[in-house]
Amino acid sequence: MILNANERGNAGNLSKHLLNTRDNDHVELHELRGFVSDDLHGALQECEAVAMGTRCQNHLFSLSLSPPEFADVAVEVFEAAINRIESELGLDNQPRAIVFHEKEGRRHAHAVWSKIDGAQMKAINLSFYKRKLTAISKQLFLEQGWPMPEGLRDPRKRDPLKFTLEDWQKAKRTGLDPKQTKALLRECWNISDSRESFEAALREKGFWLAHGDRRNFVAVSWKGEAHSLSRACGVKVKELKSRLGDPHQLRSVDETKAYIGALLTPKLKAWADEAHAKAKQASLTLQFQREQIVERHRKARAQMKDAHKTRRIAEDQRRAARAPRGLRGLWGWISGKNRKIRQINEAEIGREQVRDRAERQALIQKQLMERRALQRTVVAVRRSQRQTLETLFRDIAHAMSIGRVPDTGQRKPRRRNRDRQRGRDRDGGPEFNQ
Repeated sequence: MILNANERGNAGNLSKHLLNTRDNDHVELHELRGFVSDDLHGALQECEAVAMGTRCQNHLFSLSLSPPEFADVAVEVFEAAINRIESELGLDNQPRAIVFHEKEGRRHAHAVWSKIDGAQMKAINLSFYKRKLTAISKQLFLEQGWPMPEGLRDPRKRDPLKFTLEDWQKAKRTGLDPKQTKALLRECWNISDSRESFEAALREKGFWLAHGDRRNFVAVSWKGEAHSLSRACGVKVKELKSRLGDPHQLRSVDETKAYIGALLTPKLKAWADEAHAKAKQASLTLQFQREQIVERHRKARAQMKDAHKTRRIAEDQRRAARAPRGLRGLWGWISGKNRKIRQINEAEIGREQVRDRAERQALIQKQLMERRALQRTVVAVRRSQRQTLETLFRDIAHAMSIGRVPDTGQRKPRRRNRDRQRGRDRDGGPEFNQ
């Protein structure tokens, strides 16, 4: 499993994120340990209240556990991994919450601990926790027989095209894959050896070089999105200045946006809006299908939960009927019969809990397989849309540079062909009615 963790505060925002049903197909509060409250928001607020008696600002330790895309992971595997991490980091018996998320055909877990030792009223020091989590992550991949990511095996091979929250937000606005955008900018940098060649390469991809407010050099797309070149190209500002010169000689981001706006004619804008509308329509269709499936799956899980509750009540009643009452109950206590009955009941409860959990896990896996099938279609459509939009952006950039819109319809015949056609008309051509 890939383990990502951070020390943080702001319990309210974290609980909202973990209970977010808008961006997740299913959200399950799996465990609350060491809290008075029986809901996540109240539990994390308890952590915050305790932390107010200390100087600790980042009083929560938040961890996400993400198995490979193809893996079907049982609840017990997640629980065992969380317990191992807890013990390794010195968070044993600290107040803890576990939440499961399902999204895009995948299931992952979140665990949150309070860092505040209530007895001593001080924060637990989580020294070198990233190094420890990396070691545990490698062990989990080996134990489960999953192929280990290259970036986890060798830190030098980590994906250089990973994107931030800012990149993701830009991607939602533009419809482009942030990883692909970084790849395009990095390609422009690698094939250029001067400012002129770099600017030319950028324009071919639909970007303009500019001077950023916070960053020395940025690439501005025709839609007005600014991308840090240092982060996208994986180079330091010093190296950028060495090849590109003084950034203050460039237009600012606002000036570049105004320049692009002057080149972007209404016809070009209409052309782009049409392409975006088509892509949005296809996405809405798939979104509707996903919502229908998710609603049906939520209903099925609710029905199973009710069925399990009804069955559990009946089974509890049956076990209660085994215990003798009155004088027989007193004699059963003296003779040890009650103890045997209690042992039988406890064994039954254990088997029933395993049964119920297995039934729920089977339902979850069945539903995940259905949503994965839809997700493969979603991925294919997104890939096609991104390719279309990337081509569109390059075409628009080219049109802006030459001052006209490329002809997207059927081309008119050349003048020579038209003259030849007129000559045939004057000659009369063959008569088919004779």
